[in-house]
Amino acid sequence: MRPEEAYTRLLEFQRETAYLASLGALAAWDQRTMIPKKGHAHRAMQFAALARLLHQRRTDPRIGEWLAALEGSPLVQDPHADEAVNVREWKRAYEKALRIPERLAVELAQATSEAETAWEEARPKDDWKGFLPYLKRVLALKKEEAEALGYEKEPYDALLDEYEPGMRAEELKPLFAELREGLAALLDRILGSARRPDTSILHRHFPKEKQEAFAKELLLALGYDLEAGRLDPTAHPFEISIGPGDVRLTTRYYEDFFNAGIFGTLHEMGHGLYEQGLPPEHWGTPRGEAVSLGVHESQSRTWENLVGRSFGFWRRFYPRAQAYFPELLDVSLEAFHFAINAVEPSLIRVEADEVTYNLHILIRFELELALFRNELAPEDLPLAWGERYRAYLGVAPRDYRDGVMQDVHWSGGLLGYFPTYTLGNVYAAQFFKKAEEALGPLEEGFAQGEFGAFLDWSRRNIHREGSRFRPKALVERVTGEPPSARYLLDYLNRKFSALYGF
Repeated sequence: MRPEEAYTRLLEFQRETAYLASLGALAAWDQRTMIPKKGHAHRAMQFAALARLLHQRRTDPRIGEWLAALEGSPLVQDPHADEAVNVREWKRAYEKALRIPERLAVELAQATSEAETAWEEARPKDDWKGFLPYLKRVLALKKEEAEALGYEKEPYDALLDEYEPGMRAEELKPLFAELREGLAALLDRILGSARRPDTSILHRHFPKEKQEAFAKELLLALGYDLEAGRLDPTAHPFEISIGPGDVRLTTRYYEDFFNAGIFGTLHEMGHGLYEQGLPPEHWGTPRGEAVSLGVHESQSRTWENLVGRSFGFWRRFYPRAQAYFPELLDVSLEAFHFAINAVEPSLIRVEADEVTYNLHILIRFELELALFRNELAPEDLPLAWGERYRAYLGVAPRDYRDGVMQDVHWSGGLLGYFPTYTLGNVYAAQFFKKAEEALGPLEEGFAQGEFGAFLDWSRRNIHREGSRFRPKALVERVTGEPPSARYLLDYLNRKFSALYGF
């Protein structure tokens, strides 16, 4: 078979697989937003059936034959050409899929669907014992998956590689150590400052319908296409891409807390902007897919924090916030900006400030690593969780809901995902610094409502590349150097020394 014919057949087959997978994404969105309570059991079986079909397609022997026909052909000579990128990633995915038994793929799909439903019901009730059997089943299956995929040193690496290709636990440890040292020093200075924001202003009454209206106004102003997406409430915010022209966001609103709904929306919007910026002509192929979760999180954390918590951003939008929420009319812009950037060790990751956020991630990374090394049993997670929160943040949960059960990730089988949040923060600061070198200081533009230049820069340099480059190579190509925690620490020290006066 000629290489050109093999590539055409492979492309058509993989695109059809992508269409089927996108139906699974639609079902996942529905399960976490709209599904009636009694529909969950049937949905779990739908996921199992779809997982079986997708696994059969992803391990189809014809993929191996087509890939073999392309080996060494002119189509793949240039490693950065579209065809070569697709073949490289299809080969990687095919080899991984072959290692996973069909029975395991189906069991995982059903177990995670059932566990997510159990988590949504158990968390409000603080029912750790009721949720634990579901978590144990998911963990056992993910350990089996890690063994099937294979690894050099750590079982955890097999799963981490799914979210951040090429990343290993031994590379994360020094990164987290550097961040922990730098963040602890900064946190000590902040806690020693005499300045304190009045965060009670964020706990006034903010009606949900007004939060939603304001959130949608922000989405439109920042460049998110609401005709190619939507915003809905859910138990735990997420973004999901169904396909070109359909990138959906979710958030959650608390009427007594401003930050959760608005900044949750900005975070998920960052993900959505990335997905809407991927090249649609390459949809269904690796060239049209995000390169990694770390790069994905760099976009969400950028728009949530470097843009959304900046003073320039709120110079533009605070008058609109006051129009929506008269409760803020007696609060100055400066007081509001200080409050939304308040630094205080807390229990909830998604509501954590920029200084302490990565300590929340460090805790989860260490616990996941211990689980996969069999140094920690699932039953002992609450105790270990509390011990680390006391050690790293000086706080400890009084219940499971705001402790070990606060995140949806483990129920969904997303073990190895959490470190990508910190990688995202590292990449974000480095990308943002480079964007300012190219475009000039950005914050004054934000104050004038100008976000297009920065979004266009991100689309040219990051979004449009899809998976052409691996994560570290992309960072180095865009910024001129490998990923470094220095830019994140510099940004945090500059910002919070100004706010806290040291």
